[in-house]
Amino acid sequence: MTFQELHPKVTEITLNTTQSRDEKLLSICQLLSDSISYYNWVGFYFANHQEKTLHLGPYVGAETDHTVIPFGKGICGQVAVSNENFVVPDVAAQDNYIACSFTVKSEIVVPLFVNGENIGQIDIDSHVLDPFTKEDELFLEFVCATIAKLY
Repeated sequence: MTFQELHPKVTEITLNTTQSRDEKLLSICQLLSDSISYYNWVGFYFANHQEKTLHLGPYVGAETDHTVIPFGKGICGQVAVSNENFVVPDVAAQDNYIACSFTVKSEIVVPLFVNGENIGQIDIDSHVLDPFTKEDELFLEFVCATIAKLY
């Protein structure tokens, strides 16, 4: 399924009045995981700005021990500080990478802004080296902007 075909499906999930916010986020994770072959782990982390930590939210994929990540640590923690997208073509080449699984080869993290504040992020791991393009970034920015309307 193309990113353009996924746009209305993401919007439809966010407009569903029978699901809680977390159920909607999980549905989006499942949709992305099912629709894009190289999205092997899809999840959300949410910021606790007082503690300067990220906390795992809904996700689809292998279980992770990384349920709390300090700001600045790993790719997700760096995005919590930089407020910018981070595309990692090869996680083995990153010094500040938190290994989730030996199967993960690349990662993309896009921040989720609500009223100009970075409240969290979508995190996607792939078992493929360097699969993420500018189109992935633009699509995930759309996903985050659509989700931001839930807050």
